Amino acid sequence: MLDYMIYILVFAVGSILGLLYSYKLHAEPYVVDTEFNVLLAVVSVAGWCLGFLSGNIILSAIGFLLAGFVMGGRPGYGRRETAVGLIVAIVLYFLLKCGML
Repeated sequence: MLDYMIYILVFAVGSILGLLYSYKLHAEPYVVDTEFNVLLAVVSVAGWCLGFLSGNIILSAIGFLLAGFVMGGRPGYGRRETAVGLIVAIVLYFLLKCGML
């Protein structure tokens, strides 16, 4: 039970850090950002894969911190990168559970 509380707390801290980072990046009240950020996508894939697949409390916490960082940006930022990270992590999870990897 303590594991889940740590994961939620670390995810919230990552979301706050992501929000602070995105406001530092764009100080304007509303910015339409239509380009796909590859660096955030890599961070999201690494975060969700560590969070779901590591099996270690510390590595899972680091993974959820990274995933929260990408997900916690201003509204509209990081949604495509988060979707890519989640899809890759879920596919890898099912491939590992089926014994294909």
